[in-house]
Amino acid sequence: MDMDSSPQPKSVRRFNLEALREPRTLAAAAFAVGVLVGWWLLGWWLWPVEWTDASAQDLNAAAQQDYMRMAIDSYTLVGDENTAERRLDDLGEGAEPALAAVAAVPGDQNDDSIAAFQDMLGVRGSAEPSADIFDATPSDSDSNDGALLGTGSLLLTMCSITAVLGAALGVLYYVRRRQSSKGDLPAVLRAQEYTRGAEQTDFATTNESPPLSQWMTTYLLGDDLFDDSFSIDSPNGEFMGECGVGIAETIGVGDPKRVSAFELWLFDKNDIQTVTKVLMSSHTFRDDTARDRLSAKGEPLLASAGAETVLETETLQLVARVVDMDYGEGALPEESFFERVTLELAVWSKI
Repeated sequence: MDMDSSPQPKSVRRFNLEALREPRTLAAAAFAVGVLVGWWLLGWWLWPVEWTDASAQDLNAAAQQDYMRMAIDSYTLVGDENTAERRLDDLGEGAEPALAAVAAVPGDQNDDSIAAFQDMLGVRGSAEPSADIFDATPSDSDSNDGALLGTGSLLLTMCSITAVLGAALGVLYYVRRRQSSKGDLPAVLRAQEYTRGAEQTDFATTNESPPLSQWMTTYLLGDDLFDDSFSIDSPNGEFMGECGVGIAETIGVGDPKRVSAFELWLFDKNDIQTVTKVLMSSHTFRDDTARDRLSAKGEPLLASAGAETVLETETLQLVARVVDMDYGEGALPEESFFERVTLELAVWSKI
């Protein structure tokens, strides 16, 4: 009879079970399972590593094309040649292929904007896109998927199923948030361009003393999460309060939100309450019902280019100025929502 086929003695089986229960054995098994789940399943599949603060030239071809499109949009809006050339320098050797690829397949990009950008750089027709420039899928993903699927391990399969079932809702939420944030990014970037291009008030040319702090901020249609706040500090760095501006009310339905009023506010650490005023569109300001409703948040103000208002607390004074603005157009009432608003906030100490 084959000795290998005979049953093991009870003492041997007991020894095997006891060995599996030893802390060192359990720790080693837990480490192995952790590596499989954390490295392959989570690190390569569910939540792959994402680079942050990388330079533009380290991006893949598809991302460099997106970067180029945003550079073209920025130049079309602001017309700053120095900024445009600096951004092309950031792309390094990938600049010409990316520009050629965008010109060959404009997509939603305006042909005239691309042509003006090329003329500014003097590169129209100087580069042809290579075949691999349109490959938007990183090559590493296929090899990662192959490594994951090729393991064939029962342990890995069981861990994968358990992790997927446990994290399904979390992954769905994560993906939706990423998609939402990517959708908001262009509006935020364009708003920053407007803010950088706006001219601050030079209080040195007036009879007023210079403010403690002075800021510019811009809302642009599509920035549904617009809410800017700023810390107010004394010259020696002591915290004195905060101020800011955010969305107070919208009109209509659908995306993006159509903002009809903003809330300006000033907080003083030496005061017992926050002072608030509401900057309204012309349509909202003329609507008695809407104006009365928003008056509960603060004093109603009609938005117009150049308009100023003052918010005062026990020890602080804030002057808010509408530097520039534009109303949106569409099916909603005329002058009912903002396409763009640039505000200047300047704060003085009253003590």
